[in-house]
Amino acid sequence: MKRTAFINGMVFDSRKEAFEKKNVICEDGFIVDITSEMPYDCQIFDIEGKYLIPGLVDVHSHGIGGHDFNCVKEQDIPAMCKRYAQMGTTSVMATLASDNITNYINSIFALNQQRLNHTGGMANILGIHLEGRYLNPEMKGAHALELLALPKANEAEELALAMMPPPMHFSLAPELDGSKEFISKALELGATIGMAHTNATYEQAKDALENGARSFTHTFNAMTKVHHRMPGAAICALTSDEAYAEIIADGEHVHPSMVVLAYKSKPKDKLVLITDSMSATGEPDGDYFIAGSPVTVRNGRAIILPSGTIAGSTLTMFKALKNMMRFCSIPLNEALKYATVNPASMVKADFVGRIEKCFRADFIVINNIVDPEIDAVYVGAERV
Repeated sequence: MKRTAFINGMVFDSRKEAFEKKNVICEDGFIVDITSEMPYDCQIFDIEGKYLIPGLVDVHSHGIGGHDFNCVKEQDIPAMCKRYAQMGTTSVMATLASDNITNYINSIFALNQQRLNHTGGMANILGIHLEGRYLNPEMKGAHALELLALPKANEAEELALAMMPPPMHFSLAPELDGSKEFISKALELGATIGMAHTNATYEQAKDALENGARSFTHTFNAMTKVHHRMPGAAICALTSDEAYAEIIADGEHVHPSMVVLAYKSKPKDKLVLITDSMSATGEPDGDYFIAGSPVTVRNGRAIILPSGTIAGSTLTMFKALKNMMRFCSIPLNEALKYATVNPASMVKADFVGRIEKCFRADFIVINNIVDPEIDAVYVGAERV
């Protein structure tokens, strides 16, 4: 049994949204106590004068460090997980773009091997997010047209069984034929459902929520636009208090003023920061692939030429968090939930995203709370 303690730091309490001087005691990678008492018989990490926040949770990321989850080799996944952790993301839903079933199964097998054999000091593959294949061709974005298909319940079962254990998340266009049956089968097997790359009307999106969908994938992007007589999926995302809404807060996918609109519209526990990052994240400009399409990255901006379609991002969750603070003029203690608790709740991962007893000991040590920078990252109480 390995015991560690983080002492003398200002520890973030997600329920109070406040920092308190506490000591955090961990055993075998999980938090067992948060106390004012000095611990004993522990490996001590003294973080006096610094702040301890939960590791960030990214529920929508396609890749990093030159690697894409759709085609990554099993031996390369640890390197990806270390890069995520170095940048502050300690839990990631490995997101698969459009592909055929065989390739999906192969990717899922490789990712599940990493989930089963995870070691400390690198980000956890929290689960698998399948964003693709079951998308509206009219709103395909970067996804290759020839890889799209109508949703079928038997495919939902095949993929969900391969993706187990939860969390597992499907994003699809709810207006497609077969979507209702697909959603029903996926929910039966423990998955969560988001709406993505959709031309759904407001009414169709509401019906999908009533049928069990719970979130909107990269809100505003690749969905019916805001119109005062035809509100569509984007307005449904903002006005449905029970639904989660992902948002890419890079200032490019979504204008900062629209991030503010989402912030002011959504209940505070239902807005979710994501990156939608692709393989070029953390890498130099150059040529890459995502969703079966070639992508050119210039000045950190990923586009498909010659159409100019935005193809994912090179955003990190820590940068998204700081952008959220800046765009919405809110302090760190208010912004943190959008990058920790809320994404974890969206995919029903009730063991990450908080510094709380029985949660995984995933932390970021930061130097200040006004313009924070990462000082150190710990996953399972082990330093990255």
